[in-house]
Amino acid sequence: MTAMLASVNSLAEALLVEAAAVDIIDLKQPAQGALGALDVATVIEIIGHLQLATRVSATIGDLPMLPDLVLPATQAMAATGVHYVKIGFFPGGDWQACIDALQTVADQGQALVAVLFADTHPDFTIIDALARAGFHGVMLDTMDKQCGSLTQLMSIEQLQTFVDMADSRGLLSGLAGSLRAEDITHLLPLAPDYLGFRGALCRRHCRTAQLDVAQIDALRVHWRALAA
Repeated sequence: MTAMLASVNSLAEALLVEAAAVDIIDLKQPAQGALGALDVATVIEIIGHLQLATRVSATIGDLPMLPDLVLPATQAMAATGVHYVKIGFFPGGDWQACIDALQTVADQGQALVAVLFADTHPDFTIIDALARAGFHGVMLDTMDKQCGSLTQLMSIEQLQTFVDMADSRGLLSGLAGSLRAEDITHLLPLAPDYLGFRGALCRRHCRTAQLDVAQIDALRVHWRALAA
């Protein structure tokens, strides 16, 4: 069954989402970019106030794909105790060198999730390298939030190919990127492991605004109706 991920930028938002029984709480700072990171101290504080059973992911920030930058940021975030560490694979840099460096973190048991960006037209064959390095999952998101939602940037057929490739290689698959409630209708049949939301849960559907419990509840009701 597809799980719901909600991105939060503070302890107050994390507690709000936990109370709404969202499956995965994703810690990041939207004002700092597509995968803007919260500082490690804030992540530790948030985890300390959540229930032990609550699943938590966190991003390392919008970093260049250079091992000397990506590896220490990943290690620092992994040390906070989050369940999943998300690493954005941004254009340029050396993707394979980063994957090779991160294998040491994966080998230590940390669940790493690579984030590819639909608006950069990623080559899905990178999924093979991620699987060989011991990554736990891979997701599709959008880098430039002005370009539209994931479903506007990729066809349903492309998204199904992505989900199937991840699944066949034993990786969790996630879909996110300015998703709205209406996107759930098209994405649930693809059977990704989770769908990620931020803007759709905020006031005025603005990803840098505060989360709105009414928006969260409305989306959950819509989701349950489709899944019934």
